[in-house]
Amino acid sequence: MNTFSCFRRLFVLLLLALSAFSQRATAQTTATGTVLDRAGQPLAFATAVLVQLPDSAIADSQTTTEQGGYIFSSIKPGRYCVKALLLSYRSARSAAFVVADAPVSVPALRLATAATALKEVTVTGTTPMLEQHADRTIVNVDRLNTAGETALDILKKAPGVTLDKDDNVVYRGSAGVTVMIDNKLTYMSGAALSSYLKSLPASAISQIELMPNPPASMDAAGTAGVLNIKLKRSQLAGLSGTYNLGLGQGRYEKSWAGTNLSYNVGKVRLFARLDAGRYNSFNRLTMIRSIRDSLFNQENVWRPLTYAGTYTTGADVALTARQSLGVQLRGGFDQTDALSTSNSVTTDRAGNPGARRQMLNPQSSNGNNQALNLYYRFALDSTGRELSAAADYVHYRSAKDQSFNNVVFAAGAEQGRPAEQLRSNASSETTIRAAKIDYVHPFVGTKWRAETGAKTSWVTSRSAIQFDKMQAGGWALDGLRTNQFAYNEHITAGYLSVNTSYGALELKAGLRGELTQTTGTPAVGPVVARNYFQLFPSAFASYKLDESNQISASVSRRITRPAYQNLNPFLNYTDFYTAHQGNPFLAPSLSQSLVLNYLHKDFQVLSLSYLHETNSVNEVISQNDDTNVSTSAPQNLAQTSTLTLSSGGHTDIKKWWGVDNQLSGSYTQVSTTIQDQPVRLARYSWEASSEHTFILPRSYKLLVGGGYNSPAVQGLFHTKASGAVNLGLKKQIWAERATLSLRVADVFNTNRFRSTLNYANVNQTWNNQWESRRVTLTFSSKIGSGKTQARRAAASADEEGRVGN
Repeated sequence: MNTFSCFRRLFVLLLLALSAFSQRATAQTTATGTVLDRAGQPLAFATAVLVQLPDSAIADSQTTTEQGGYIFSSIKPGRYCVKALLLSYRSARSAAFVVADAPVSVPALRLATAATALKEVTVTGTTPMLEQHADRTIVNVDRLNTAGETALDILKKAPGVTLDKDDNVVYRGSAGVTVMIDNKLTYMSGAALSSYLKSLPASAISQIELMPNPPASMDAAGTAGVLNIKLKRSQLAGLSGTYNLGLGQGRYEKSWAGTNLSYNVGKVRLFARLDAGRYNSFNRLTMIRSIRDSLFNQENVWRPLTYAGTYTTGADVALTARQSLGVQLRGGFDQTDALSTSNSVTTDRAGNPGARRQMLNPQSSNGNNQALNLYYRFALDSTGRELSAAADYVHYRSAKDQSFNNVVFAAGAEQGRPAEQLRSNASSETTIRAAKIDYVHPFVGTKWRAETGAKTSWVTSRSAIQFDKMQAGGWALDGLRTNQFAYNEHITAGYLSVNTSYGALELKAGLRGELTQTTGTPAVGPVVARNYFQLFPSAFASYKLDESNQISASVSRRITRPAYQNLNPFLNYTDFYTAHQGNPFLAPSLSQSLVLNYLHKDFQVLSLSYLHETNSVNEVISQNDDTNVSTSAPQNLAQTSTLTLSSGGHTDIKKWWGVDNQLSGSYTQVSTTIQDQPVRLARYSWEASSEHTFILPRSYKLLVGGGYNSPAVQGLFHTKASGAVNLGLKKQIWAERATLSLRVADVFNTNRFRSTLNYANVNQTWNNQWESRRVTLTFSSKIGSGKTQARRAAASADEEGRVGN
């Protein structure tokens, strides 16, 4: 019996136990409703309060969804009313109602805009950095010192999230993770996603949601789960928003600026965000490769200067009290000029130097992307029946020019001779078209609710690379390295899910089916066509032991399709001895995932996570001992399993001292075959983080934190320990309408990627160092004031997450 079968049996036993608990629960029911403005537009992030009568005691409270909805569960029999509140709106209160055995539908509450602006808002209590829910973990980014940081920096602070040597996002030990922004996929992966996240300032982020087992209504893409980045958006009537400026200094300087604006009037809400920056950076990769009786000591230094920007603009319109229409346009650009240098020295085992090679690799690259999203929502009636539809058109383009100038030095020689001289020009374009429709149906008079929907998407990707080689008569086409690649994909999907509650027990189950048809056609090489259908079940259970304690469980089956550019068979050089090549024969990865949680209030007392992947895609290095060339290519690893036990949450030691701690331990096992030889890696690892916030007089806030990652297994890499200590200071000025932030990241300059590779004939040591120690100063200010609201989901869910560079 395999491990996952044991977990499935454990999950079933847990459901039976929870059901037994629920049978002993007091007869309880639910109350549902919506909060709207006067125009009938849903008000997201309003506060709905369940008030018990006649003593006006607060029985429960919660924040409304992006559709303005709320649902109070496990209500004891009695007489109640609901009160709705939202900053810059007048509060509203429902008529009294009686709760007995049947669910209660509360008439919609409509809030009117306040006649005068609020001059001062006093906030009591502190939002924790981490919020634990049955199906997701939420990171409240405002609780962190994000001065000068980017979205990629913030992701690294989320529980279970790390970066590999190329800054690719890794979640639960797997690179098969889907990254979304405002419930929309980024339509990028690899270096393209990393570049985009580096251009998105952390100051624009409200929350990060970590979903290891997303529901059936979401795309099945992401074997490890989904990371959803929620951006800030003002909901105040009229013009409001924020702007920010920043300066940073690592080894080199950086600067950036941005603004986030909203204009809300009547039935129309307009929004726009613009961010731009100049980033002067540095990266040094040191490699030691052992080949037979020789050691190859390589040092590659990359010095990029990047100009990048992103923009988002759109509108939401309330057509009627029950219908709304939305449009959003987003995009971005980047231009990078870089000089990469490589120095490779060969020695024998005794350390005696041999020949060496130097390479100058000037590079110029640029990219841009545009995405158009249309959205329609129709609330069919007041019972919660809802129909929604979305359509997307996305286009990505990138280009890169490089020169490779090699010089060879004999042993002990000061003067070298020119060796192979190459130049290349590469380009890529990807177009994605997607549409989806969703329907929600609550069964009136019962506690059951069903959701169903369908989606279809079409992807076309075209890439070309041309190499020229210097010969006696000048530049000539290198036909062996020149290639073209065309990729077409069509996915059709449908799903059905149901959920219900029995007292304190909440259950949800879903099934999603996806049909995938792909064709990859290189100019040189065979055509690769795939046609497959997969089913993806998911199930969730949550039981509230009492007001402070909750246990939950979730299980799902998921898929990660190869990134489009990973299928591209082109050969790209890093230096004379190292290269990277795509793999058109990659198969999709499949996973089985189980998560068990025990929560005390918002503190994750214990979380057990199990992830088993087949055909996971990882970089595999093959080595030619005759030419001394190492080539990295994505390949499928047969089996990868990760078992993780974690605990953490927020604690207020004093009123002025809050702490957010996280501790986790994992066991990772990889089994596969490389070059017809079995390879097995296994290791225990652990990581810990602690963030301390001190509230000081005169509106100062001191932040001290850090983290440690023990040695671990990441794909075929044995990673070594790493860690960092960070310091920060914030000062609120201008009647708390503006904030100055100073931050020193990685005070002791200890955060870097160090690893070893040891399998078949590969024996390598890696040490990747970047500008981890940085000093940043940022200024941000409000334009007006207001709450934030989440944005709608896009139709193109999976496809964007697989666009590379």
